[in-house]
Amino acid sequence: MTTTVDEREPDSVQVIRGPRPVFAAAQDWVWPVVRLVVGFVFFWAFLDKLLALGFATGKDPKTGALDRLGPDAWIHGGSPTYGFLKFGTDSPLSPMYESMAGVSVFDWLFMLGMGGVGLAVILGVATRIATVSGILLMVSLRLALLVPENNPIVDEHLVYALLLIGLAALPAARRFSLATWWEGLAVVRRFPILR
Repeated sequence: MTTTVDEREPDSVQVIRGPRPVFAAAQDWVWPVVRLVVGFVFFWAFLDKLLALGFATGKDPKTGALDRLGPDAWIHGGSPTYGFLKFGTDSPLSPMYESMAGVSVFDWLFMLGMGGVGLAVILGVATRIATVSGILLMVSLRLALLVPENNPIVDEHLVYALLLIGLAALPAARRFSLATWWEGLAVVRRFPILR
């Protein structure tokens, strides 16, 4: 392959035409995969709390015994927020978080947030609402752990919040999604916040 210089451009700017660099071509598939992975992080948290799949929920911390689909599952009356908010917070805001532990309204908000953000990001629909909701979830979880165990400044909650912003802003992340179909719906055209 030969590389040519476009002579029609002004002398101060030369546009080089030729094959796309490898890293430029990689964005065609890397960002959609990142979108799917980040969406699955949120959606998995929803599924694990919903069904007690034995990862964060449904596993006895002392014995390691699994009780999948057991009493810890939200579908069987378990609280998806109780354990973390009651025993896992470590910040000056801990008393406030502890008072929310197991409260039905906060259980519903958490589960709708995690499931909704995860599904929206995976499908590439309602990204504005999903981004704002995901950021609020991640910042609230970050505030519950003011000094995380592994890094006192940056933890995964902040990384996910920044990734959500980036994914909503990057056109390449829309590939392999339902974004075009979604944005063509009459209700979405009428209310752009739903984009």
